[in-house]
Amino acid sequence: MIYPIVAVGDPVLKTRARNIAADLPAEELSKLIADMYETMYYASGVGLAAPQIGKAVRLFVIDTGPMVELDEDDKKELEESGEAPEAPIKRAFINPVMVSETGEEWGFEEGCLSIPGVREMVYRHADIVLRYEDENRQPHEEAFSGMAARVIQHEYDHLEGILFTDKLSTFKKQLLKGKLARISKGDVRHDYRMKFPAVTGRR
Repeated sequence: MIYPIVAVGDPVLKTRARNIAADLPAEELSKLIADMYETMYYASGVGLAAPQIGKAVRLFVIDTGPMVELDEDDKKELEESGEAPEAPIKRAFINPVMVSETGEEWGFEEGCLSIPGVREMVYRHADIVLRYEDENRQPHEEAFSGMAARVIQHEYDHLEGILFTDKLSTFKKQLLKGKLARISKGDVRHDYRMKFPAVTGRR
C-alpha cells in the first residue's frame, strides 16, 4: 500500500514519536514496514519515517543505494586513492535511540519528501552510534558513518519532531517561511501522493 506523504505544517511532523509496543503482532509490523518501503520507492526517496505517513511511532526505513552509487570517474578516483566505496544500506529501524554523534560536521544539500521543492545545506556529524531493533525485533547497537549516518540522522530527527529546515539559520528560515506555508496549502509541484494539512482531503 502506498501512503500519501504528510506535508510540512501537519502537527504529526512536530510531535515526538512513541515507541512501538513489544506485543505488536509481527504481521502488522511487517506490513507497515513493507508499505513504508513501497511508499518511499514510489516517491523516489532514500529514507522515510513513520510520522511522514501520519503515524507517530518510532520507525523509519532507509535505502542509501541511490546516494552511494558511483559513476566511472568516481570509481576510478576511489581506486586510485585506495579508499573503499561506501556500501549501500537497506534497513528498517524500530524504536531507535541515538547513542552518540561524533566526528567533524560536514555539509550536504538535503531535501525531504514532506517538503517538496526545497533543498538546503545541512551540517551533520560524520559518525553515529545507534541502538535499535530490526524487523524481527532483535536489538542492535551499531556504528554508522558517511552517507548512511546522514540519512539515519535525518530520519531519526523526524521521530523527534525535527525537520531539516529547523536546523537552518534564522535568516534562512525567514526566507523559507512563505514557501513552507504555501506547501502546507498544497501550492507546490509534486509527483507522488501527498496530504496537505491546510487543505482537507487534498492529495
